[in-house]
Amino acid sequence: MPEHSFTNKLINEKSPYLLQHAHNPVNWYPWGQEAFEKAKSEDKLLLVSIGYATCHWCHVMERESFEDPELALYLNKHFVPVKVDREERPDVDKIHMDALHALGQQGGWPLNMFLTPEGKPVTGGTYFPPKPMYGRKSFRELLENLVFIWENEREKIYSTADEITSHLQQQAVPSYNGLPELNWEVEEKAVAQFRESFDSRHGGFNQQLQNKFPPSMGLMLLLRHYDRTGNAMSLEMVEKTLQKMFAGGIYDQLGGGLSRYSTDYEWLVPHFEKMLYDNSLFIWALIETFQVTRNPLYETAVRDVLTYVARDMTSPQGAFFSAEDADSEGVEGKFYLWSKAEVTEILGAETGKLACAYWDITEKGNFESSNIPNRPMSDEEVAEQFSITTEEMQFQLRAAREKLLAVRSQRIRPLLDDKVLTSWNALMISAFARAARVFDDTDFEMRAVRAADFIFENLRDESGRLLRRWRDGEARYPAYLCDHAQLAAACLDLYETTYDPEWFRKAVELSQGIN
Repeated sequence: MPEHSFTNKLINEKSPYLLQHAHNPVNWYPWGQEAFEKAKSEDKLLLVSIGYATCHWCHVMERESFEDPELALYLNKHFVPVKVDREERPDVDKIHMDALHALGQQGGWPLNMFLTPEGKPVTGGTYFPPKPMYGRKSFRELLENLVFIWENEREKIYSTADEITSHLQQQAVPSYNGLPELNWEVEEKAVAQFRESFDSRHGGFNQQLQNKFPPSMGLMLLLRHYDRTGNAMSLEMVEKTLQKMFAGGIYDQLGGGLSRYSTDYEWLVPHFEKMLYDNSLFIWALIETFQVTRNPLYETAVRDVLTYVARDMTSPQGAFFSAEDADSEGVEGKFYLWSKAEVTEILGAETGKLACAYWDITEKGNFESSNIPNRPMSDEEVAEQFSITTEEMQFQLRAAREKLLAVRSQRIRPLLDDKVLTSWNALMISAFARAARVFDDTDFEMRAVRAADFIFENLRDESGRLLRRWRDGEARYPAYLCDHAQLAAACLDLYETTYDPEWFRKAVELSQGIN
């Protein structure tokens, strides 16, 4: 008997996200001419469903809807379903996200857009539940409504599609009136907004949404403002934010690495997926803060994140993987959670008591009756509580961390999205190169050079044109502006670290390619 009841056209793809859907009963097509020709010949709307491999709500909608044989039968009968990995095709993602925004809706993933057979967007949304909830129609209701309108009031669909397409075309026309006059007014306005929204208790910046995202780029702007003006508040916002994030549940206290975002203001409960680009930018901000303050805490943090990347996010060839999922065994965060009894059993009563105090592990728990390790107390406070020096405490905790990490490594891991993206690799190449330069670390330099060599050797076509994605021996998709620009910047970082003029030459070559 076959291992799977269903297999669709995604089985021939390399994207981990597309392969996740290759055995859905939905007859998915990859983005391409074949799907659009089928829609025209069969006179059907297209469903373009866009997501990525480590997307929690993408997994939820797959389980609830795309694995439902009855719903899949209806979808296959009335629509041409198309799956897109947004990380492989950011261009396809952007135009459909712009279309969703034109409809007055908030973006997110999965992004589900319905198109005419000619490819014009009609309507869409993000996650649709299997039954009406959260103020949303069920996915089946949405499909049935669209089928009714398509069969009975088609002119409404084309009128909406033409209106959205016209709006997108107007937005796509570039306007250029020369370079603006350079002044500090824009920076001062940005800094004022940061001050206004700064969370003085937990760090970070309060947004209308409850979720808190790592504001690494904003922190680097504030560092430059501090460097230019000496404004102490700008540096205070940076340090408070970085220290709270590094001590929070958003940071993996045992394995290292930063999660995508926090679901609360305290940086305690993360959305557990880890993205390569988030960790790259976090490292950049930590390095620059170390350069300004010379506080060894930031060097410790940089080394901890880079240790995680080297251990868990690096291919045998030296390139960097894209992301780790939030879910394992179908449960969000399960890989990272601990009970007090488990920690005590592994470490023994005495060390277990210290570890539980340090990482805030209690009987009650802080997340669904389990514990997300975090550090609400300072090293000095914990050491004083146990009447030991901070040095003695850290010696014990290093051994405890290794034991807990060894046990955790035996658990079922979240999915690793092991595709190699040019722009994301460039960000991490810059992170390793900058760390090598600032901390005089030859291992960091070697890792940066090795990853860059991989990109130049494996992500070019026969004509030498840069490509976007590599996985399982296949490089595919022409590189985008972000790939060229970020790889050129990474080459400059390598030049400043190694003094090898070849990296400068490559940066110039990539920049000329942009023009």
